[in-house]
Amino acid sequence: MAEHRILGPEDGELYQPEQACGDRFLIDSREWGGRFALVEHRLPPKVLAAPVHKHTLEDEFSFVIEGSVGARFGDEEVVAGPGDLVFKPRGEWHTFWNAGQAAARLLEIISPGGLEELFRRLDQLPGELSPEELREKAGSYGCSVDMEATMALVAKHELVL
Repeated sequence: MAEHRILGPEDGELYQPEQACGDRFLIDSREWGGRFALVEHRLPPKVLAAPVHKHTLEDEFSFVIEGSVGARFGDEEVVAGPGDLVFKPRGEWHTFWNAGQAAARLLEIISPGGLEELFRRLDQLPGELSPEELREKAGSYGCSVDMEATMALVAKHELVL
């Protein structure tokens, strides 16, 4: 059962590997009947948050707190800044990255919740996954991954995956 509380700016479950997307879990969907989840993504400069992917079960909304965040939808690329809200509907190929030279932070709203568990499981892995292992893990959450498109994007923007 959910309860009232305040989370401070560094509270919550945090995973922050070097030169990778960090995740701070703020609202776990298990506490809120699966309705939604809230995760803060922390991106060092030039870091790709996730491979190009699409999900079939949820919509995501990214509210940029600081920095410059690039996003790709199909073949379209955009850059969002502080105060911008990026809509990432289910069924659409997408990804996002830090498009600037300073750290970026964004709030990821996931509805319905559950996809945050994939973030958590990937964060807790001791090493890197092969593309096949990543496809398998993502597939168990209703997600597809396009590594060919991912590697092209990494090369184009000189990103860290």
